[in-house]
Amino acid sequence: MLLGSAPLMAQSASPVPELVELRRIWGEAPHSAFTDLVRFRDRWFCTFREGQGHAGDHGAIRIITSADAKRWESAASLQETGTDLRDPKLSVMPDGRLMAIMGGAVYEGRTYATRAPRVSFSPDGYRWSTPQRLLAEDHWLWRVTWHKGRAYSLSKLNEGPDAGRRGFLYGGSNGIDWQWITEFKAEGVSETTIRFLPDEEAIALVRPWWTGSSRPPYKQWTFHKMPVRMGGPNFLAMPDGRMWSITGNYLEGGRRTVLGELTRNSYRPVLTLPSGGDNSYAGMVWHDGLLWASYYSSHEEKTCIYMAVIRFR
Repeated sequence: MLLGSAPLMAQSASPVPELVELRRIWGEAPHSAFTDLVRFRDRWFCTFREGQGHAGDHGAIRIITSADAKRWESAASLQETGTDLRDPKLSVMPDGRLMAIMGGAVYEGRTYATRAPRVSFSPDGYRWSTPQRLLAEDHWLWRVTWHKGRAYSLSKLNEGPDAGRRGFLYGGSNGIDWQWITEFKAEGVSETTIRFLPDEEAIALVRPWWTGSSRPPYKQWTFHKMPVRMGGPNFLAMPDGRMWSITGNYLEGGRRTVLGELTRNSYRPVLTLPSGGDNSYAGMVWHDGLLWASYYSSHEEKTCIYMAVIRFR
């Protein structure tokens, strides 16, 4: 179900976010982008794509780790001959392993040909299985969220330049075998993050401008159109019940990475992180009463990975 455009402002007074620390944590490749972040075994793990540019070359997945979010080291690199591995997302499985889901694009020269998602598993964040293909050609499972032992992910299916995209919600229990749940009936559906609230309601933030909500068994969704375009969508439900997103927003002067307050039917941009040019695609973790966020940006000498620490007061 599609509903009308959402208001820009959230409805009630909110805590004020404050950027208390910003670090550039990686930038060894010509172009480092599309991040995600988790806490795993009392360490930070951040992942992203390394390549020559935004797309069109054979990118590799880099995974770095840190005990204190200040000093980082490489934990692993995932590569596949002839394939652009890109936009990795990390999640901790119910059995205690770390899982990385990613896209695998194939080019003919520099022209896009096809793609399929890949998955890799690790017992410790350092040793990773060979990326394994999932689903059918032109699917892309973008981010995985686990809820009560089950994984949920929306695949953006690219059916050709004239057909547009379709979004299919899948569920699974082992990261390899995925079962179709429903189709997201939202115009232009693309990258999607799904989170689950304590009362079992599922909330989706969908590029370019949708929020969706559903209740078990998550087959029927209601969508609200947001007033701004949002790329690389990610959000968390905080301990106080509020939802905060970090997305790539197009503001006066260009695209920026923006922290905003989100409800089912409204959006309020609040804090613009230091960013510019090619940027956004944040990983988000609530830890020790702070919001920790990885993202990438090219506002300095080249496209690098950053870590922001945000306090709410």
